[in-house]
Amino acid sequence: MNDLLRRAIAHARLTQAEVADLVGVDTKTVRRWLAGRTPYPRHRASLVQILGVNEADLWPDLPMRVEHPEFRTPEIVAAYPHRWAVPRTVWQQLFEGARVQIDILAYAGLFLAEDSGLLNTLADRARAGVTVRILLGNPESRRIAERGEAEGVGDAMAAKIRNALVLYQPIREIDGVELRLHDTTLYNSIYRADDELLANPHILGVPAAQAPVLHIRDTGSDGMFTTYTTSFEAVERTIVDI
Repeated sequence: MNDLLRRAIAHARLTQAEVADLVGVDTKTVRRWLAGRTPYPRHRASLVQILGVNEADLWPDLPMRVEHPEFRTPEIVAAYPHRWAVPRTVWQQLFEGARVQIDILAYAGLFLAEDSGLLNTLADRARAGVTVRILLGNPESRRIAERGEAEGVGDAMAAKIRNALVLYQPIREIDGVELRLHDTTLYNSIYRADDELLANPHILGVPAAQAPVLHIRDTGSDGMFTTYTTSFEAVERTIVDI
């Protein structure tokens, strides 16, 4: 059921039949949308205009494509309003597609460590010869304490990192996997697989799971992809062994 769409239609004081007429479809099609089927992009565009909302308000799990001419770029594959809105298949395909390297830069990255399927993918890629570098925040660092305060979770941030370290432990024994700690103020978490990456900006007072995510690919130019990978390398120079 798409209760978000149902509420938006009710708020606009429209009937299902009126929506169908305005979009140019059969009423049965509108019923299918309300039942959970995702409309075609052209129909989604019509619906958001009719209802006066954003696409992410009705289908938060869909990637938000960058369509404005001023911002269109071949580097951006998709943009998501929140990290939790990134479909799991995107994470899976990102890491499964790696042939040379996987880089993970975060404070805790606990959501990945808790996903046994993704951990298995990292392990499989490492066994296939892919270099896997995981950089997490040092739980003893004052910067971690500051980030915990900023997110309103206090000492829970350091606890999340310690939990992640325990969960990542099984793959640390695999050749090619490096798990290290950094003592850096992060402005983005970065999840890279070869020539694609997901960048999760850190926003003051907002948990990383609620912050947006950009899916970026390397186009061979000195653009966003290079900027993020350069940032990863800069953080790596500050790491300590564990």
